[in-house]
Amino acid sequence: MARGKGKLSGVERAAVILMTVDEEVASKVFSMMSEDEIRSVSNAMSNLGAVEPDMVEDLVHDFSDQLGEGTGIVGDSEAARKLLSKVLDPEKAALLMEDMSGPSGRNTWEKLNSVNEEVLASFLRNEYPQTAALILSKVRAAQAAKVIGLFPEDFALDVMHRMIQMEPVKREIIMDIEQTLQQEFMSNLAASNEDDTYETMAEIFNNFDRNTETKYMEMLESNDPDAAEQIRALMFTFDDLIKIENTGIQALLRSANKEAVAIALKGANDQIRELFFSNMSERAVKILKEDMENMGPVRMRDVDEAQMSVVSTAKELADSGEIVIPEGDDAEEEMVY
Repeated sequence: MARGKGKLSGVERAAVILMTVDEEVASKVFSMMSEDEIRSVSNAMSNLGAVEPDMVEDLVHDFSDQLGEGTGIVGDSEAARKLLSKVLDPEKAALLMEDMSGPSGRNTWEKLNSVNEEVLASFLRNEYPQTAALILSKVRAAQAAKVIGLFPEDFALDVMHRMIQMEPVKREIIMDIEQTLQQEFMSNLAASNEDDTYETMAEIFNNFDRNTETKYMEMLESNDPDAAEQIRALMFTFDDLIKIENTGIQALLRSANKEAVAIALKGANDQIRELFFSNMSERAVKILKEDMENMGPVRMRDVDEAQMSVVSTAKELADSGEIVIPEGDDAEEEMVY
């Protein structure tokens, strides 16, 4: 629906005018604006939508001859991209458009709020404390708290002191840091996301039923054996519970759904069953075995769902630090007590 008179903000009115004037004129106007102003106007262009012809004429009455036919305009991201490419160098234009059209239109600082805190902490540990302080002062407090908690104590204290004593920072310095974040951190983060895709796929495989998992793993092994190997290494299945120590299994038994445990063990191998039974009292084992016998035949699909439920509980306990799930070769290392 076209937008009419009185429904446009000041920034939107500026966007309308800049979209109707000659590109040379627009270029001169943009050259006298700050990057924040360019960002605001460009963002308004991207989200403007249709504007009524009479509204356009009212806003650009000095150019009524050019608009004599009553032509309206439509503001969208493509229009903003085209204009920016004419008045800014390609790199800066691309950066501005990425800020507007990237995930949820987030800018650099907003994007940092969704970066894994361990990844961000690792990056900032290699920066000057003053730089780290400035960056953390621009993100949400919850994200900053998580990142600072991962710093070495001396570095964390230094960064906090600098955040407390921080004075207003020149826009040029902030722009330099934004550019560094984009070029050195965000770009590397995008490249490292390949590892995250394997983790995501491993999680998907963890949630397949047994037949589906086997089918697609075999297909993947035929087409891309390296990828299949990486995914398999990242997967954690019900059989992998054997890696958990007795205290962890006991915690899992306290938290997991009792019916799910019974169904899961109904389709488990003897080693896993013994692991669970050995961490229960004789009375509890007797009751569990009776429950398993009384339920009769169980569909494999139900067994898979029950085992996934138990594994999910194990991961939740691991995330909260209540149990430890050894990874890689850790499960085979000798422990000293």
